[in-house]
Amino acid sequence: MTTEPLAAAGGCSILPTEPSKKNPIGLLAKIPPSVGRIVTAVVLLPILIASIVVPKLESVFVLLVAIALLLSLLEFWMLARAQQVRADPVAGVLGASALFVVFYFTEPRRPPDLLAIVIVLVALTICSLVAAMLRGAPFERMITSSAVTVLGVLYVFLLGGHLIATRTGFSDQLSKHLLSFFFLVLMGSDSAAYYGGRAFGRHKLAPAISPGKTWEGAVAGMLASLLLAAAAHYWFFLELPLKLALPLAAVMNVAGVLGDLTESALKRSVGKKDTAQILPGHGGMLDRIDSLLFNAPLIYYFALAYFAKS
Repeated sequence: MTTEPLAAAGGCSILPTEPSKKNPIGLLAKIPPSVGRIVTAVVLLPILIASIVVPKLESVFVLLVAIALLLSLLEFWMLARAQQVRADPVAGVLGASALFVVFYFTEPRRPPDLLAIVIVLVALTICSLVAAMLRGAPFERMITSSAVTVLGVLYVFLLGGHLIATRTGFSDQLSKHLLSFFFLVLMGSDSAAYYGGRAFGRHKLAPAISPGKTWEGAVAGMLASLLLAAAAHYWFFLELPLKLALPLAAVMNVAGVLGDLTESALKRSVGKKDTAQILPGHGGMLDRIDSLLFNAPLIYYFALAYFAKS
């Protein structure tokens, strides 16, 4: 049965309107950040924890990291697009994939193959320059285009790839303890800094970069990182002495804050609040892993220096 238009006052007709379609990304953006963080944790944390503690789920961890790094790389390039700088995705993704493979095949208790990494970076540099040249005018953006392509791979995959080396380059037991310590300290301190800052924050930490961050939140994050490091030592990581666990956690906390502020400055440079709207309470994937990127090489090379000799 068809619906006839109804006559309205003044001779205008009222036609039936279709219900507006709801944008799921828009709905995610409307979730309060404090609630969104809890939702994201409830959904993703069980999968992450299982992929770390169950040896047979190593491939799941590798897949999770690969997806997170790829999304972060694309978000980094989208930030550059906001300044009319276009990266070359083919050269960049190929270079990123090659780096990922190098880290994946890291030999137990041996550093990643430096020669292979150098070869990948040389090839990436050449290919990104050639791709920018072949793309043609405007040539005035050739330098920035090539630079953004290479920097994105270095920032996301060269740093983040050390998480894969930590998972595959040590025994199952040691990698489980290292990654559990890593995520417990960083995610715990991040949450403490966020909620502590909301509750007690009065003094801005870096107002020109990230107005929401406060010194009170930073102190809460530092205290949480130290407490969680001590808890990790007594709970599951007795192999890591407390005299090393506490300084390591403190350095990780500082590196995490610097990573967070660096990514905030990148967003500030293009007038963005978030890199995307895919993780409730966080924004984009790069927003979520910014502190992890600066710390991935730290936990790996610390473990290599301390545990490789034992």
